Amino acid sequence: MRNHKPMLIQKVSDAKRRQPVSRAPTKGKFLSTKIWLQQKQFWLNLLRNEVAPLFYEIPEMKQHTMEKGLILTLILCMMSVLSVAQSAGNLKGKIIEQATKQPLIGVTVQVDNTQLGTITDIDGNFSIENLPTGSYSLTLSFIGFQTKKVTDIIISTNKTYYSEFELLDNVGQLGEVTVVAFKGENNPSTPVSAFSYSREEIFRNAGSQGDIMRALAVLPGVVSAGAQFSAIAARGQGTQDNVYMVDDMPMFNLSHLEAEGISSGFNDPNGGRFSIFAPRVVDNVQFQNGGFDATFGRKSSSYLGLGIKEGNKESSSVSAQLELLGVTMIYDGPLTQKTSLFTSARYQNFAGVASLTGVPNMGTISLSDFLVKTTTEINAKNKLSFIAMYNPESPSRSIEDIESGTNINDDNSSGQVLFNHRGSNALVGLNLRTLTSSSSYWKNVLYFRASMVDNRFGYYTPSLASDGEILDPESGHYEDELRTIQNNQQELGYRSIYTKNYDRLTLTAGIDAIAINLDYERNLARVDTLYTFRSTDVRPDPSQYYQILDPALYNASFENTAFNGSAYVSLSWNVTNRLTLNPGLRYDYTGFAEQHTISPRLSGSLTLGDRQSINFATGIYYQDVAYSNIAAQSFGDVIKNERTIQNILGYKMQFSGDLKFVAEAWHKQFDDLIVQPNRVESHLTNEGTGHAYGADFSLIKRLSKKYYGQVSYSYMQSVRDDNDGLGEYDFTFNIPHVFSALGSYKPNDKWVLSAKFRYSTGRPIDDYIVHENVFNDLSMLRYSQELTSRNGRLLDDFLSFDIRADYNIQMKRSDLTVFLDITDIQNTFNVNFEQFIPLSGQVSRSGLGMFPTFGLKIEL
Repeated sequence: MRNHKPMLIQKVSDAKRRQPVSRAPTKGKFLSTKIWLQQKQFWLNLLRNEVAPLFYEIPEMKQHTMEKGLILTLILCMMSVLSVAQSAGNLKGKIIEQATKQPLIGVTVQVDNTQLGTITDIDGNFSIENLPTGSYSLTLSFIGFQTKKVTDIIISTNKTYYSEFELLDNVGQLGEVTVVAFKGENNPSTPVSAFSYSREEIFRNAGSQGDIMRALAVLPGVVSAGAQFSAIAARGQGTQDNVYMVDDMPMFNLSHLEAEGISSGFNDPNGGRFSIFAPRVVDNVQFQNGGFDATFGRKSSSYLGLGIKEGNKESSSVSAQLELLGVTMIYDGPLTQKTSLFTSARYQNFAGVASLTGVPNMGTISLSDFLVKTTTEINAKNKLSFIAMYNPESPSRSIEDIESGTNINDDNSSGQVLFNHRGSNALVGLNLRTLTSSSSYWKNVLYFRASMVDNRFGYYTPSLASDGEILDPESGHYEDELRTIQNNQQELGYRSIYTKNYDRLTLTAGIDAIAINLDYERNLARVDTLYTFRSTDVRPDPSQYYQILDPALYNASFENTAFNGSAYVSLSWNVTNRLTLNPGLRYDYTGFAEQHTISPRLSGSLTLGDRQSINFATGIYYQDVAYSNIAAQSFGDVIKNERTIQNILGYKMQFSGDLKFVAEAWHKQFDDLIVQPNRVESHLTNEGTGHAYGADFSLIKRLSKKYYGQVSYSYMQSVRDDNDGLGEYDFTFNIPHVFSALGSYKPNDKWVLSAKFRYSTGRPIDDYIVHENVFNDLSMLRYSQELTSRNGRLLDDFLSFDIRADYNIQMKRSDLTVFLDITDIQNTFNVNFEQFIPLSGQVSRSGLGMFPTFGLKIEL
């Protein structure tokens, strides 16, 4: 990377140090003058027609006419100035180099489609004042750097929009093409599978309800269970296999309602259902679908980095969003002269959606999300961020929630399950960025994160009509707490990362130190019967078509601490003007596994001509065992980390600054995969192996004018082998064909229209046969489900067309937005999984059809 040395300035006067200010010298000035003249004419007419006659009619007041006229003239001027102020705002910001975090001097800041512009001062700051209210886009340009487009800068009355922007060095840029830079893209250190979203693009993603996880599901190579679920799986792996970083701090997970323990005591493989981030909290998203560098580890599939919005250091605003699901409140503004504050609070309850979509017997589902972030410019070299998050949830379904007259076999009936869950995630952290020289910076991150799960599962046996209609929910036996799981995890971590830029080389080196405490207890109150079993499961009698779950084999208790340590180094070397190589090496020690691992990695890019490049990545990735799996080992066995070897080869064509085509082929080899030999025991082993391969194709138009869009297609195959003699089988997220298209258009400052289409082949699930009257007792008629083939059949194909419309009204002192967001407008019932019902011998499908939400947002 280029080493940008400070400019030589022999003497800097106060005038030169003063921040450059643009005062709308052309179009903005003419518009303000026009408004002023119109308002002046109004007040002159008022003075001439209404006020002046009063003076003529009252003789004793004639001597005061001049004084009165002077006062009225002053009032007129004040009202005119006030009126102009009420229709304009300011734009301020700071521009730094992405590689070094140093302020950039002399960057041109141009307001698109106007003649307004300015340049940054010696501290990288700029200011444009008296911009008429409305939506703007900026072009940031500087010799030696990629041009950056910033869209949807909203100027509000009497407020100052403030933001910090980063420019990327143009080393490795494609020939003569002016590549428009978006955060995390066109970066030679991340040449493969890199995508990013801006805050506005997340908001415009139809059918996502502002949920970042649902927005990511349209990226090439990314899949999810869809419908009810938002957690993502990348390129043939699962929802638990992704690196999640929030402001450089690792997170346990980013979703609500994961329901730990619902699947025979283990986590639901579909992941969570809703993101823990309220709309417009996430400012930027960087996603790499494999091939990420040595800075990140302990997960083996993809990297997702989320940057939380920083508070506005210039002016404050308060916004509220009221919708069908609940309410969100946000404050954004200065706290002190050097500190800004961004805070949000959200509460959601799904009763309204259940009533609107006709889902019976759902129970009570509520969740909340609280976030506080402060950003302090300690001095010119040190910037400190503090973040605190708390995300509680409390879904439950008791016998009182079950209604007579509903059918237990219907879709989304939840079968015979009762549950009462209490859970929360919390994060508190500090992130200090220090500029150590003109070409280097140092990040120090200290964080504490905690997760609490208290899940209780029961069941009920109602009396049924022959077709499955519930006659009396309480007629038979029911229990609220047959199985309980308590899982409390705490982690205290420290990360120290140093980055140094040389002429053609960027060096990043760091260490991570983590102290972990686990307190886990799983309890089965009594011997239970499992009516779903595999043909290969050990049963004392082959004619016994069910399994007995013994507390002695199920119950587990674990309380222990461990230490994890990591060290890593990564280089980005511009070998020639066309070739960039990124070698890296990572070391990890995992305390609970008592395992040392070394992970070499390499990526690179070779430009071909003016617009094209060949990109590649290869490396070894180790994945830590999930804490819940460590704690649940009844026999105290030590489980090793899983290993993945990744290889990626890609081609990129940059048609224009904001339009690109990317094609990538990839392959993964899996070793030491964790498998469960017997469903009635918590015992796990590392006997599994597997592989996955595929190709992704995408055409992406970034949001640089009034519209953006994306079309992508992915092909994949992902298989596993438990090495139990039964051979290979399709992995849960083996989805061969995935197609998605999305677009958004903003015709004016009032309307934003968005649409999204998604199609994928159905996910594999187990094939089965049903056994009737397994106890040979008609007075206690029960059915059982024998799983005959692991993921041997497919669910129906997934299909969803989503739309969103936003209407914005700018008022003198506030902005009002009314929105409608509909997922699956054609109301196709997309199935996530099937639940067997022993009372009827049928399966109830769990999924989702049309999911509407609507509401309004007001900002003051």
